[in-house]
Amino acid sequence: MAWDEWEQLKSAAVDRQGGGQMQLNRVPDEPPVPDGSGVGDLKVKHQDLLKIGDHAHTLYDRLWKEARVAVPSSDSAAGDLSNQGFALGGALQRVSTRWEEQLKSLMDACAHINNHLAVTRKQHQSDDDYIARQTSSIATLDSGFDENWADSGKSKGGN
Repeated sequence: MAWDEWEQLKSAAVDRQGGGQMQLNRVPDEPPVPDGSGVGDLKVKHQDLLKIGDHAHTLYDRLWKEARVAVPSSDSAAGDLSNQGFALGGALQRVSTRWEEQLKSLMDACAHINNHLAVTRKQHQSDDDYIARQTSSIATLDSGFDENWADSGKSKGGN
C-alpha cells in the first residue's frame, strides 16, 4: 500500500467518524421493549430485600450499642473542663452534641431502610399471592369450560 493511499484511508475514516472527534467504546443500547418503555423489568428477589433489611437492622443495633458509648463520657468531660474554666469544655460539648445529632440521623436512615424494605417485601408477596389466586381461578374456569365442551360432545352422540 502506498503512503498516499494510507493517508486517503485515514482521511475517509475521520470523515465517517464525524470530523475527527474521539469516540469511546461502550455497551450498545438495549433494544426497546414492546411496551415502549425502553427498559426491561427490574428483578428483585425476596431474599435480596430481606438481606439488605437485615444488614440495616444490624447496623442500627450496633450504632445504638457501640456508637452512643462516647456521648455520656464526652458530656461529662466537657462539663468538668467548663467548670475548671477551660474553653475546650464548650468545644467538646459542641462536638458531643453534633456527634449525637449525626448518629441519630444515621440510625433513622437505617430504620427507614429496614422498614421500607420490610413493607416492600410484604407488598410484593401480597401482589404475588394475588396474581397466583387470579391465575389459578382462570385455570379453574378454563378446566370447567373444557369439561363442558367434552360433555357437550358426548351428548351429541360423539362417543
